[in-house]
Amino acid sequence: MKTIIAACSQNLSVPAAALHTLLAAPWPSQRDIRSWLQLLSVLQWVLSFLLLGIVSLLLLIYLVFTSFWPISALYLAWIIFDWDTPEKGGRRLPCLRRWTVWRHFRDYFPVKLVKTHDLSPSHNYIIGSHPHGILCVGAFCNFITGSTGFGEMFPGIRPFLTTLAGNFRLPVFREYLMSGGLCPVTRRAIGYLLSKNGTGNAVAIVIGGAAESLSCRPGVTTLTLKNRKGFVRLALQHGAHLVPSFSFGENDLFRQVVFEDGSWMRSIQLRFQKMMGFAPCVFYGRGLTSIQSRGFLPYAKPITTVVGEPVTVPKIKDPSSEVVDMYHEIYVHSLLKLFNENKTKYGLSETDELHIL
Repeated sequence: MKTIIAACSQNLSVPAAALHTLLAAPWPSQRDIRSWLQLLSVLQWVLSFLLLGIVSLLLLIYLVFTSFWPISALYLAWIIFDWDTPEKGGRRLPCLRRWTVWRHFRDYFPVKLVKTHDLSPSHNYIIGSHPHGILCVGAFCNFITGSTGFGEMFPGIRPFLTTLAGNFRLPVFREYLMSGGLCPVTRRAIGYLLSKNGTGNAVAIVIGGAAESLSCRPGVTTLTLKNRKGFVRLALQHGAHLVPSFSFGENDLFRQVVFEDGSWMRSIQLRFQKMMGFAPCVFYGRGLTSIQSRGFLPYAKPITTVVGEPVTVPKIKDPSSEVVDMYHEIYVHSLLKLFNENKTKYGLSETDELHIL
């Protein structure tokens, strides 16, 4: 009997010891939990932009050959019916801008928005967003998520962000983009927002585009802007004021292998860009497990987006090339002024210059 009792006591002591060990183990602090949430919020964003469209397309194609084929058929019918919606202001959901995940996303870097001048709700605006970087983190966080207080800083202004029109042809991904306030970077879509959607609209355009992403690297600030004048012509045709903005720190989020002009790899990148609309960059960031590991997540570097003074633009239905050139020069001068006045405040030195190609 004593042997049985001793055996039972020994067996009971095993889980008790395990429980004691578990309770004695250090629990994650609030700081650790916040760091994990921030990392997960960035992970879901990167995966959404890189994989959501392609995975959704492949899944719908797969369902065609199964008993669930009506799902693919119904969604195809929906896309045909809804084909023009991205060109007509999209279908934004305010609740998505207030999503808690975006606050963790903002704090991961962190991202900050700085206002220098008021924007009147009685006008429409084209905001030039510079630089492009790899994934346009600053533009997305400030103009789409609302986590940095755009609505409070610019009351009465509805921000939109443009992206490649091809993204709106991908199933499910198109719904995700429109719900956040993204629209195609086409004359028709931008023109609709500037002329048929009332006033108080601010359309942010990452002017450098895919070509600029090829020159994205830490310590170098090069913009593709000298021959990009279409946004100025659009502003003149609709009487929308031009607003320069610059995201300091955008180019520090990834490390990119930059191929020299004239090299065969550079020519392949440029040819691919002309055919597909985006450039295949060779880059890396941090991994999921640690900062020292390599992966596809951006490094946690601060980004400060400064929104500058609006350039007043008259409404001219058919502006001449000379008028477009004049307002383009005024815009570039305003952007250079914005950069030089703020560069030392947000991580750059007095000798750093903005190179415009």
